[in-house]
Amino acid sequence: MKRILIFLFLVICLGLVGCDLKPRSSSESNDCPYEKDSSFFKNHDFSIENDIRYATGFSVIKRDGLVCVEVKDPWNKEQLLQRYLLVSRDKPIPTGLPSGTVIRVPLRKMVVYSAVHAAMFDTLGALDEIAGVCEGRYIKSPNIKTRIKNGSLQDLGNSTSPNIEKMIALGTEVIIASPFEHGSYGAVEKTAIPVIECADYMETNPLGRAEWIKFIGLLTGEVDRADSLFKSTESNYLRLKGLTENVAYRPKLMTEMKYGNSWYVSGGESYMAHLYKDSGADYLFDYLSGAGGIPLSFETVLQKAIHADLWMILYNREDEMTYSALQSDFSSNSRFDPFLHRRIFGCNVNYSLYYEEVPMQPDLLLSELIAIFHPTLQPDHKLQYFKPLKE
Repeated sequence: MKRILIFLFLVICLGLVGCDLKPRSSSESNDCPYEKDSSFFKNHDFSIENDIRYATGFSVIKRDGLVCVEVKDPWNKEQLLQRYLLVSRDKPIPTGLPSGTVIRVPLRKMVVYSAVHAAMFDTLGALDEIAGVCEGRYIKSPNIKTRIKNGSLQDLGNSTSPNIEKMIALGTEVIIASPFEHGSYGAVEKTAIPVIECADYMETNPLGRAEWIKFIGLLTGEVDRADSLFKSTESNYLRLKGLTENVAYRPKLMTEMKYGNSWYVSGGESYMAHLYKDSGADYLFDYLSGAGGIPLSFETVLQKAIHADLWMILYNREDEMTYSALQSDFSSNSRFDPFLHRRIFGCNVNYSLYYEEVPMQPDLLLSELIAIFHPTLQPDHKLQYFKPLKE
């Protein structure tokens, strides 16, 4: 049961099924009256960066040695969650700055709360600047696991109650975390360590979430590398999406499975719903409004999806999911056509890099989904996340 609860928490928090957890409002996270600072930007020769094309959760403004990153409140786009004023370490802090948190870049001695963000820093070659992580037992990245094992990177325990004494002893300069409504950073808030809140998991467009790598690039001084990575992801994603635009057949798709009394599916405006559409599937729950994970009764799912063509399942187990295990978990799973016709694909996130790779490179998952839904369009693709269930 504990493993199931942890898995559901990861699914929701990492946003790959969808999320209805609200981040803290700007009034809760920062007392600075951001809305009163507009005159600062109007009275200075700032240039607004126009290369943030897909992400809706942050914007970038630059002038001389200052970079201003504004993270928006995902539930009220008219307000800001945070404003970060990024100043190079080798330059003096400008005078007359607007309200916000001054961050010296490139970052050093970071503590990173989530595996997703740790993987982003790793990809940009900034792993040496991470002093510690939280929830290390759930990290799958080989580079990070090796450093935790040899002690060069400290595991500070649960993100809800990290080891503050160890964090301070490490000389932590900044914390990278994901914000949630009514959330608290606990004892961390009593320290002078600033928290950079990355709300990338709230993006519903796969390329929008991937574009947050640009923010990480600004924090690490790896702007060109981040831009290059995103451009490659964008180009490949759009190419793959184009393969399915005119397909005549779109397989009817059902997803996930029953946990406890509920069967959670992604809403029709969610991150995953976008991926299913772009991969040429007829997602059977796209009629549900919202971008969050929506709990349904088994009867509702059965009525809608009993005659689905394919069934995709994310799960977390020590052993591989099989048809026998799926039926043993809940006997009525055998009533769906994909079970009867052996058309179920599963991804065991206990071993897969799914959660660490997909947010940053959704083209990898899109390629996989197309290979499953339309094999003739991706004949050379080798499955790396999802595999057909065995008996």
